[in-house]
Amino acid sequence: MTEMQPGRTCLAIILAAGEGTRMKSTRPKVLHEMAGRSLLGHALAAVSAAGADSLVVVIGPDRADVAAEARRLAPQARIVVQAERKGTAHAVLAARESLAEGHGDVLVAFADTPLVRSETFAGLRGALHRGAGVAALGFEARDPTGYGRFVTRDGQLEAIVEHKDADAATRAITLCNAGLMALDGKHALTILEAIGNTNAQNEYYLTDAVEVGRRQGLTTVALIAPEAEVQGVNDRAQLAAAEADFQKRRRLEAMAAGATLVAPETVFFSHDTRIGRDVLIEPNVVFGPGVSVADGAVIHAFSHLEGACVGANATIGPYARLRPGADLAEGTKVGNFVEIKAAKIGEGVKVNHLTYIGDAEVGANANIGAGTITCNYDGFFKSKTIIGEGAFIGSNSALVAPVTIGAGAYVGSGSVITRDVPPDALAVARGRQIERQGWAAAFRAAARARKAAV
Repeated sequence: MTEMQPGRTCLAIILAAGEGTRMKSTRPKVLHEMAGRSLLGHALAAVSAAGADSLVVVIGPDRADVAAEARRLAPQARIVVQAERKGTAHAVLAARESLAEGHGDVLVAFADTPLVRSETFAGLRGALHRGAGVAALGFEARDPTGYGRFVTRDGQLEAIVEHKDADAATRAITLCNAGLMALDGKHALTILEAIGNTNAQNEYYLTDAVEVGRRQGLTTVALIAPEAEVQGVNDRAQLAAAEADFQKRRRLEAMAAGATLVAPETVFFSHDTRIGRDVLIEPNVVFGPGVSVADGAVIHAFSHLEGACVGANATIGPYARLRPGADLAEGTKVGNFVEIKAAKIGEGVKVNHLTYIGDAEVGANANIGAGTITCNYDGFFKSKTIIGEGAFIGSNSALVAPVTIGAGAYVGSGSVITRDVPPDALAVARGRQIERQGWAAAFRAAARARKAAV
């Protein structure tokens, strides 16, 4: 763990002004999602976890959608606009007002590099705390084409040279620029203001902060991260690659924490999925945002969970769907082709198959028969169904909300329940069965005769 100087503030500047035209989308690149969270959201979360107490998001002009996402995720963040595209240093200087406040550390991150860990940002801050004026993040590239190169000597970072400006010897270097950087807050503004635009692109490169810092007598250092961690997202294929790497990381974390994944490559997590110890997850399970699974639970194959809380030793699936607001207590059993939404399911409840429970409360140890439906929506309003402890709901029943089934009550199979049922009562609401002896034989004989005549 990187040792931090106590009381030293940190400003994080997130560059989110890129258009992302290669995404072929009406949405800006940074609003596309990986693991249930926008790319911008991943960057904001990482710098915040690294101790950033002030946030600035730099957006392009007319990008109210990006600003809204930033405010939703980080209401305290400042939103600034880079009106003209003059390079990365120019983008950072859009946050001039915040830079002038005199923060101890300044982190620069990109909203389209969603896999960078908070520990990596903390490592950049740690380099500043050990005396560096500029700390840049690099990686060893399998193919360095197009990347800026780190020029180092005696453990110091001397320069970052963009590919277009590099000679043949520099292009042979495989230690490349990841784009992320940390600046000592005392010098950040003077460094950025001294950056010129005498390069092939006629832009103000943030990478020139290294040479400027050295001219000002500051220590400049390079930190190294795995290439997979610093990969950027510019198109749909790269978005899919980032998702795949996130899932690999998250699966390993889940198994290291004590969960069993029968076929890890088929399980998909959200950014905030919480999995307890001794949880068993079978193949082809998908976790959407907002799911927690307590110790000892079993998630059978082909289940989909989102916004749900699964209690200890519960059993889910196969082919179950838990929607937002599903709150399952310890020892519950939710079987195949069951959907639960906005419902509190008590301890030991059995909902084994072919059932929809929505906007409901189900008491402990109740049994819900196959094909049961809580009819919770009349086209205008959602209404609630309450099922008491130990109640038994017969198969193929429809419970028309608002309705309460008392504790210990029985509902006969095939019933449509529209009124409250008292505790320990039997409710049967279906048409009376009538038998007509010999009717079927007579019907068949008459039908055969008609067919023969034709």
